[in-house]
Amino acid sequence: MKQNLALFDLDNTLLAGDSDYSWSLFLIEQGLLDASSHRARNEQFYQDYKNGNLDIYKFLEFQLKPLSQHSVAFLDTLHLKFMQEVIRPMMTTKAQDLVNKHQAAGDLCLIITATNSFVTKPIAEAYGIEHLIGTDPEMIDGRYTGGVSGVPSFQAGKVTRINQWLADRQQQLSDFETSYFYSDSHNDLPLMKLVTNPVAVDADETLTEYAKAQHWPHISLR
Repeated sequence: MKQNLALFDLDNTLLAGDSDYSWSLFLIEQGLLDASSHRARNEQFYQDYKNGNLDIYKFLEFQLKPLSQHSVAFLDTLHLKFMQEVIRPMMTTKAQDLVNKHQAAGDLCLIITATNSFVTKPIAEAYGIEHLIGTDPEMIDGRYTGGVSGVPSFQAGKVTRINQWLADRQQQLSDFETSYFYSDSHNDLPLMKLVTNPVAVDADETLTEYAKAQHWPHISLR
């Protein structure tokens, strides 16, 4: 029997909230970022993302710089606190049930998210999902540089990254008779259009309208 592919967006899809946006707020609350300068920029980038006009490289420069200011050991300890206080409350039973259903069916499961892999890898692990494609922060000599490594997994970049990932496994999207992609965001339409079973999840207005026109299913994991 052929294996199916199940792709999941993370923020506002499997999570009832946005880990990227929340990470910046968390750093402000921990006294590690200046509230006056960072809060407004964080809000603006989040609005740009929702509007579909986010400059991903400017955002990543903003988002990844704090990683370069601390040791990996400190950041990992900080992330444990972030998981407990911020992320766990965003993880819904319905989301975990959906993941479990695909895993029980033997599907190849993967989270594909624009959010950087430092923030998202422990979240994927918490959902029991082995495979993750996130935007990769650059690391040199055991420290984050504040730069980005490779193609950000954002908008059409998600298509590039999933194709690269599958090629590394000697596979391609067309090898899967059924492929799912669950997402809340119109930013993910480039990849949603390529799978056999796109599913809108608690979707934004633009994706909701598009999904209706295409007769795609629309579900809630909240």
